[in-house]
Amino acid sequence: MTPHALLFTLAAIGISETVYLIRKRIAKEEPVCIFGEECYEVLGSKYNKIIGIHNEVLGFTFYVLISLFTAFLIIGVEPLIFWDMLVKILIGAGVVISIILTYLQWRVIKAWCFWCVLSAFTVFAMGLIVLISELII
Repeated sequence: MTPHALLFTLAAIGISETVYLIRKRIAKEEPVCIFGEECYEVLGSKYNKIIGIHNEVLGFTFYVLISLFTAFLIIGVEPLIFWDMLVKILIGAGVVISIILTYLQWRVIKAWCFWCVLSAFTVFAMGLIVLISELII
């Protein structure tokens, strides 16, 4: 399986996770927390928005763009270098934002959200795939 297919698969996981969180927020329901039972504390905090947009909406947009651009790479839509660069830039930015948001959960909010941690691991896995694929090529 190519790195781009792996990134596409991880983006699909991210899309499903963020859609779940968006639907729960719109319905004003608490998401199911697999561990910690602190999801609502994190999702309801003042840190759940960047530039006035909910983090799960930004995450959804991120994952959709990654899936779209990696699909272009998989099927060979030119210019491949352009799509590849966009994917790398987006994933790099996603890793930085995930580090910041994970730090906020750990040190500032002092609560853990399963869905937020899952999203961070998904983005970190994407970053690892990009790094490994760069080292192999």
